[in-house]
Amino acid sequence: MEYIHSSLRKDSKIGVLCGGMSNEREVSLRSGKNCFEALKRLGYQNTEIIDVDRNIAKTLIEKNIEVAYIALHGKYGEDGCIQGLLEVIGIPYTGSGVKASSIAMDKDFTKRILQTQNLPIIPSIVVNSFEELKGKEINLNYPLMIKPVSEGSSIGMQKVNTPDELESAVREAEKYNMGVMLEEYLDGKSITVGVLDTKEKTIATPILEFRTKTEWYDFEAKYTEGMTEFILPAEIDEDLTKEIQNLSIKSHKAIEAKGMSRVDFIVTKEKKPFILEINTIPGMTDLSDLPAQSKAMGISYDKLVEIILNSALII
Repeated sequence: MEYIHSSLRKDSKIGVLCGGMSNEREVSLRSGKNCFEALKRLGYQNTEIIDVDRNIAKTLIEKNIEVAYIALHGKYGEDGCIQGLLEVIGIPYTGSGVKASSIAMDKDFTKRILQTQNLPIIPSIVVNSFEELKGKEINLNYPLMIKPVSEGSSIGMQKVNTPDELESAVREAEKYNMGVMLEEYLDGKSITVGVLDTKEKTIATPILEFRTKTEWYDFEAKYTEGMTEFILPAEIDEDLTKEIQNLSIKSHKAIEAKGMSRVDFIVTKEKKPFILEINTIPGMTDLSDLPAQSKAMGISYDKLVEIILNSALII
């Protein structure tokens, strides 16, 4: 594959793929609507919104879509499935390819890759069910975060303070996918960094810190206005800022992400950053992090959308 940096034709037939069949459908619809409106403002008048379903291949072919702008989140959209389908039918698409998408969607495999690059990760284990934990010693320090391995937007996640709370949390996470991650809960600042592949180089955005009215950065805090205070740039010193931005770029490159990503961290009181996960299709809603981070470095929402558009991959 060759990575595109030049602008696409204004008359290109662009399909904004959103909605889909994951638990993040509603968030994706909001992202897609915003991206569609931005592309129209940018002069791409042959753009249309396409709500992804199981007939998506037929729909794309019938509509003669030339470029797919992927605004999907979660299963079938962010995990390499739609990317593989688009490669089979020969339609260029935005963002990361099949391999990076599938790796980043799996929190466990992301950690394994990052660990090979000596990047800082939080101790964790993965099980397929609660039954696997019976009689098994868990060499992790409580509290724990229990999370489905392959879900985004904090869906299915719970904080567990004692072993007595473990069963209900693991069984809840099991409802979303087979793998369940048990990860040590670190008390510290929740921050996130955007990464963009520009024509010249890969850059990290200013760091965004969020302080929530909930105990941790859960779905409610992410998508309910007024539930999170955003500090941009984050209130951390210059040396730590540079370190975290560098770790973000290294993480992006470690999984071979393309176009854009968002890397989430916890920074402990000892000023030690730990990588939580990598998002290859960050949200583009009115409350999303990447647009706010880009704006802080002089990149408007519309310009960000065009940067992402120009990340389309040629099959």
